[in-house]
Amino acid sequence: MDTPDSKRTSPEILDLRKLILENSIELNEENTFDTLIEKIGAAKYVLLGEASHGTHEYYALRMKISKRLIEKKGFSFIAIEGDWPDCYKLNQYVKNDPDSGNSALEVLHSFNRWPTWMWANWETAALTEWLRTYNDRRDKAKVGFYGLDIYSLWESFDAVIKYFEDKDPIIKATAKVAFQCFELYKRGEGQEYGRAARMVSKSGEDEVANLLTKITDYISIQKGDSEEILNLKQNALLILNAERYYRAMVTVGPKSWNIRDRHMVQTVENLMEFHGSVTKGIIWAHNSHIGDARATDMADDETINLGQILNEDHRPEEVFSIGFGSYQGTVVAGREWGDVMQLMKIPKALKDSWEYQLHQLEAKDRIVFMTEAMKDNLGKKEFEHRAIGVVYRPKNDHLSNYVPSKIPYRYNAFVYLDKTSALHPLHIKPDGNQMPETFPFGV
Repeated sequence: MDTPDSKRTSPEILDLRKLILENSIELNEENTFDTLIEKIGAAKYVLLGEASHGTHEYYALRMKISKRLIEKKGFSFIAIEGDWPDCYKLNQYVKNDPDSGNSALEVLHSFNRWPTWMWANWETAALTEWLRTYNDRRDKAKVGFYGLDIYSLWESFDAVIKYFEDKDPIIKATAKVAFQCFELYKRGEGQEYGRAARMVSKSGEDEVANLLTKITDYISIQKGDSEEILNLKQNALLILNAERYYRAMVTVGPKSWNIRDRHMVQTVENLMEFHGSVTKGIIWAHNSHIGDARATDMADDETINLGQILNEDHRPEEVFSIGFGSYQGTVVAGREWGDVMQLMKIPKALKDSWEYQLHQLEAKDRIVFMTEAMKDNLGKKEFEHRAIGVVYRPKNDHLSNYVPSKIPYRYNAFVYLDKTSALHPLHIKPDGNQMPETFPFGV
């Protein structure tokens, strides 16, 4: 421990230590997750965060929590910060649909959009294999697995055109006309489309809107409530919002971020509606999406996020968000967008940051609950709070990887780990099949 001896410890530090310890539990306690499930209560939306997109422990602990929510609370689906078309393949696999693949490993190898390691990893393979086994034992509706993100415009066009291949030649033709607006640009390079649309004032906005109208009309006359129709609906919605997102990317301000997070919310609510009135959903996304933006400096420029919108739209007891973070460790990330993945060292947390304070207070590996006492004592105080994305430069960690946050109002609970390790990508070795020794990680 890095603290001075007790004679030199200030009353303020002692009070903070007492406050944290009285409102937290150790992760290794036998009833840790039972206590957490009890705190979650009757929440319909449980948001599980992460402080990076490349940390093993965040994935493993979110899996532990998700398993208990599914088994003990009857949650209907997991929705992740991933592409809808790719995740829908995993959804088909975990439900044992015909021709859905022979293993999670096989399906995950199709996750080839950068950053591949974010979901093409052994941790996700463990989760999806568990879901497959769980669903195979069920007579009731099977637990689903879906993607929330907005980057798969080209793949969603492919899915829409394929769907209407032998169902409606007019809508298929409409989709192809709309797709022509994007054919000149590389798949996944939506910013090129955005720049071109801004430069020449010509975009595919009208064509995409026309396509969505036709698909919406088509869906309205379909009988039943099949997942095939849900998949069509989501791909059409994604095309519309992705076109807006890429046009907004080249402008200054939070517009593109807000479009992205509103799309995530739309997707979550569509999934809730599809699964029925008593549905409960689990959401996996970065802390920057699941923690309420109003408790951070994001609010200064009117940036909103998934957590904020859900909290605004629902009663307090219906939404429960859990942030994650660590003091130091290792992580998988790239130094530039599109760069090769690298194993990087995460330096010790910035002095006086939230993670530093927990480390100093010996709050090692704990779940901290944001009780009324926490709000009363810490609700007005801003802590620097680390956030690592898919692009990371450890040397600049102290300059660009901290978000000022009023922690008790950003989350309902916070999982603190003193030291974390990098996750296990499928593609990090030449043949992409080196199974980690501890797979499936004891969960």
